[in-house]
Amino acid sequence: MNFRKISGELELDETYFGGTRKGKRGRGAYNKAIIFGILERDGKVYVKVVPDVKAETLMAEIKTKTEKGSVFYTDCFKSYKSLKRYGKHCRINKEHAFAVGRNHINGIESFWAFAKERFHKYHGINRENYPLYLKEMEFRFNNRNEDIFNLMFNIIYT
Repeated sequence: MNFRKISGELELDETYFGGTRKGKRGRGAYNKAIIFGILERDGKVYVKVVPDVKAETLMAEIKTKTEKGSVFYTDCFKSYKSLKRYGKHCRINKEHAFAVGRNHINGIESFWAFAKERFHKYHGINRENYPLYLKEMEFRFNNRNEDIFNLMFNIIYT
């Protein structure tokens, strides 16, 4: 396994996964799993279930998983405010535009769509097992151009 820190141009975002439920969506929705993600442009994605979206929580993950001096692309969520201490911080206000040149988080948003589409096929996931299913989606996304069968065979038998 390669445990290097992610570097370069990085897209950061958080999302909420869970069953369909009437009422509030997104931040503040009841009983949803909060997922934080970092996408290395033209590279890998890293995702993790987090307890909340406070600045301390997200910044701890960013410090652990990314190289200082990277270029960070985020939306305008307040928890990313102190990112400028770790590298260049580019924000996109999604209320006005989804992309301005290279300033976007469309890659990580694409991963969210990829994972949510596949989670629908499971017809419900036990909350305790959610991190494992999430890591499966990370693995599938990071190896989407590989023959998964041969890759798994090599991991298991070599």
